[in-house]
Amino acid sequence: MVNFTILAGGYSSAIVTYLFNSDAGALSVVGQSPTGTNPSWIALHPTNQSILYATNENTEGGLQSFVIKNDGLLTDALATVSSGGNGPAFAVPLSTGEVAGMNFGSGNGVIVPTEEDPTQFVSGAPVITFPAPPSPAVSHPHMALEVGSEVFVPDLGADTIHRLVRDGPAGNFKVQGEIEQPAGSGPRHIVVRGDQLYTIHELASTLTQQTIPADPSVPAAPLAANLSIVPPGLPAGASMAAAELLLAEASPTPGSNFTQAFLYASNRNVGAQDPRGDAIAIFALEPQLALVKHVFTGLDQIRGMQLSGGPENEYVVAAGVAGSAGTVVLRRTNGGADLEIVATNTDVPTRSSFVWLSD
Repeated sequence: MVNFTILAGGYSSAIVTYLFNSDAGALSVVGQSPTGTNPSWIALHPTNQSILYATNENTEGGLQSFVIKNDGLLTDALATVSSGGNGPAFAVPLSTGEVAGMNFGSGNGVIVPTEEDPTQFVSGAPVITFPAPPSPAVSHPHMALEVGSEVFVPDLGADTIHRLVRDGPAGNFKVQGEIEQPAGSGPRHIVVRGDQLYTIHELASTLTQQTIPADPSVPAAPLAANLSIVPPGLPAGASMAAAELLLAEASPTPGSNFTQAFLYASNRNVGAQDPRGDAIAIFALEPQLALVKHVFTGLDQIRGMQLSGGPENEYVVAAGVAGSAGTVVLRRTNGGADLEIVATNTDVPTRSSFVWLSD
């Protein structure tokens, strides 16, 4: 028997703990840990995986820290700090001991230092305000990704990816450059592989690839690929909005079935629902970026999904933020070129982000 513990954030006042038994194909709820309101995005500390960070995606946004107990449930919040704005839809700890939180609703964010005890935030981190795009567009930062000494922030409203660099002591950053994106595309989440930038665009429902300019003052980076992620056969009234992007590299394990790298992009239908549910689009990266397949999940508005981790990344967990389809676990098959649902749990109707604790 192989058991995996999965934590799931969502639009509620609790983080859900699941147990996935891969042998039995069973996904069960262990319990729900009370939190602040709307812990919509959760992330593990990079080196101490007993520490969890969560957003409070509210008008007065916040970041919280927790310790994960042996049973997979959480302590009460150990610290809470303001995100400096409205609607933090994403948070991620950096290798520096800081935690980045991006405020979708107010065009700004914070990168908050922590104490020697990483569950404790240092107050007073300055708010990072992103350049306002030409009216009527507004800034909507939706993610942060540490890339070398920089932090990349895709801005869905401004059609750009901000390049942040440290500007003084811990918590102080400035925008040193941009990587411009197609007008009206709405860049939401990104993956970096070497010098290649892959971007999922919410408004255009596309996946793009481009080389990261070595000079951060150069905003233009020609697209090497610009592909639709939209599945075929959608019903009348469907309205697509891309959401999450995951990278599974080829496994280094000798004899592994996973010998190729793939990207997995979630479609989110916010219009007339498809009886098949939302689809995950699978892309091969080599010899060039190419669509392989769409896999339908039965879920309604997939916002969050996550790979299981480790060299194999054998499983993907996903859920919608609408409807009642709950959470599903999919196994990567055919070397990663396909997915099959192996477990479902509908006890909690919706979830929006996940982390795996063991594999």
